Amino acid sequence: MIQQLNFFLHLQSNTLLVKKFNGYLFAFFFYTIPLVSQVSFLESASSLGMNISYGDSDLGGGVSFIDFNNDGWDDITFATEDTEEICFLENNDGLLTRVYFTGISNTLKTKQIIWVDYDNDGDKDLFVTALNGSNRFYKNNGAMVFTDISNTIGFFTDNKHTTGASFGDIDNDGDLDAFICNRDDDNESERNYLYQNNNGIYTDISEEAGILLTSEISFCAVFFDYNNDGLQDIYVSNDKPTYPNRLYKNNGDTTFEDTSESSGAGISINAMTTTIGDYNHDGWFDIYVTNTPDGNQLLRNNGDGTFTDKARDSGTEFDSVGWGAVFLDADNDAELDLYVSGEFDGTNSSLLPSAFYHNQGDDTFQIPNDIGFEEDTRKSYSNAIGDIDNDGKPDIVVSNDAETNFLFNNKSTNSNNWIKIQLEGTIGNKDGIGNRIEVFAGGKSQFRYTLCGEGYLSQNSSNKFIGLGAATTIDYIKITWNHSGVVEIIEQVGVNQSITIQENNGILGSDAFSIEKINVFPIPSRDGVFHIKSNTLFESTKIAVYTIAGKFLFSKKNEGSLDISSYGKGIYLIKIITNNQIFTKKLLYL
Repeated sequence: MIQQLNFFLHLQSNTLLVKKFNGYLFAFFFYTIPLVSQVSFLESASSLGMNISYGDSDLGGGVSFIDFNNDGWDDITFATEDTEEICFLENNDGLLTRVYFTGISNTLKTKQIIWVDYDNDGDKDLFVTALNGSNRFYKNNGAMVFTDISNTIGFFTDNKHTTGASFGDIDNDGDLDAFICNRDDDNESERNYLYQNNNGIYTDISEEAGILLTSEISFCAVFFDYNNDGLQDIYVSNDKPTYPNRLYKNNGDTTFEDTSESSGAGISINAMTTTIGDYNHDGWFDIYVTNTPDGNQLLRNNGDGTFTDKARDSGTEFDSVGWGAVFLDADNDAELDLYVSGEFDGTNSSLLPSAFYHNQGDDTFQIPNDIGFEEDTRKSYSNAIGDIDNDGKPDIVVSNDAETNFLFNNKSTNSNNWIKIQLEGTIGNKDGIGNRIEVFAGGKSQFRYTLCGEGYLSQNSSNKFIGLGAATTIDYIKITWNHSGVVEIIEQVGVNQSITIQENNGILGSDAFSIEKINVFPIPSRDGVFHIKSNTLFESTKIAVYTIAGKFLFSKKNEGSLDISSYGKGIYLIKIITNNQIFTKKLLYL
């Protein structure tokens, strides 16, 4: 920026040059500052092969947007109603195909669908909860062939009207423990359960751990580290104001202290979701909880063991009947946005059917108009994010009741950069669950936490999506591996790529081509013609041209040059798409 400012001052000192530019100084100055991002989504369920709804859900069914077959593409799994098989949608290069797996047959009224490598053998196993009928656990024997081990794994096997389930490593021993929520208004014995994983067999440790042994009509729970002490705590969402939400602080010896009241997180509302994210970049993870029209709550983590509700101040109160919610950086501007599903159809103007909240970068959010959610008016519950087309932009899948589920494909167009990070444990759990990620780029830090089961009956992609704004290089990525306490720092990482970071081994590989090897010149151009040279470009390379506001102009195959002279002088964006990767650059035509 200093070099750019010096150049700007040099222009001012040259009268003749100033006259020659005649008004384009403002455009050049605008070119040096971050661009306003345009958020855009396209509902693409039918066109991508996702024609399914839950049916009669009884307060919603779950969804997973995780790569269940380890082929590098995020797949989708839906819970289904009575008599219907679980819906597995395999992602094949951006198109979804329903598949069936040997060893899995389940026609119960299912709720949570969660993929987890409970035995650390490198493939995803499956746990499915049910509202009417017993929960089922399916072990992946390899090649997506499964064995039902529900009766031997250690979980309860009777029908307890189970809703949510989540996994985390409470004792940092390298395998994943479990928390199971049961919800029955009339049966106090249907309490929640905390299970410890002992070499693939689960043991109920609820009583000795300090978990409440009576029913509180719980929907779901999440494992996360709210006080940054390297231990996974547990937050539980309870449905009725009679039962405040529970925050269990991990003492480090497989026991927990109930800090619900002292922390301020024990709110008494009709709570549904447990959504975790650091929306204000302070390194402390916040909680978003949906509610009835009394208003959702955004519990800002104060960093001293307490939380303060900032929903009203931030503009995220919703004031309708909300269910699933998820944090995501939709436009990769380095600010976490928020999407909330609701159960109304929009006919009542005072009750939102859903909401996309765009983060303004000052701890407040706004609902933008005309970005693709205009028809988001179905009875919706669970939602999750993943990357359906591997373009680095988070997409949203939503589970609806009687009408077809939504798949909102992220079509945001801007020059912002991004990175996707997946963790793989070697000493800790293979899924990399329960670890802290810090990405420092463009002068700011962003924080993510790896979870297995979150939101409302949902599971997000194993990839952590981090928007980088205008930053062209990541100064460092810092991973705090909670199992060992090791802090791993990787410096000078390229943008616009998906990476896997393996515990103690750094980046395993990258699917991105090197930005440094792409040369676009001259910038600025005096005649509107630019030349593009790189050894990494292929004949199939596509070049797309946009206005500075993100309006698409034209695209062409790579021919070594690009002529935009017919569109007039100004600032333009180009996207170079090659080998399934995207490189974005600004062009200046003066």
